[in-house]
Amino acid sequence: MQIQVKQSRARKPVRRTVRRKQFPITGAYAFTDYRSQGQTIPYVIVDLQTPRGGRLTLFNLYVALSRSRGQIFKQTHDMDLLREDDRLEHLNRVTKEWWEELGRWRIYEATRHAG
Repeated sequence: MQIQVKQSRARKPVRRTVRRKQFPITGAYAFTDYRSQGQTIPYVIVDLQTPRGGRLTLFNLYVALSRSRGQIFKQTHDMDLLREDDRLEHLNRVTKEWWEELGRWRIYEATRHAG
């Protein structure tokens, strides 16, 4: 696009070529989890990185994640983590069963030797 620009020292306006670039920008603002308490915000992006010179607590996470009306996760759960979680749940069940059986065995042994 060509435009004419008046320069203070020149008598005639000077023609210049201008290239325009446009970026899709959405107006937004940021604030801390402390500031967001008591507010409900339609859309939020939560930065879960540990802040410089500070720490991230479960309270901070709860406040930040509970401000939005809805939920959306842009990244799905990692399948390896889900499998590991299932494996640990199974191990937990087996361990509890083992401890219960061990308790029954101890009771059996105690009553057998007492009688």
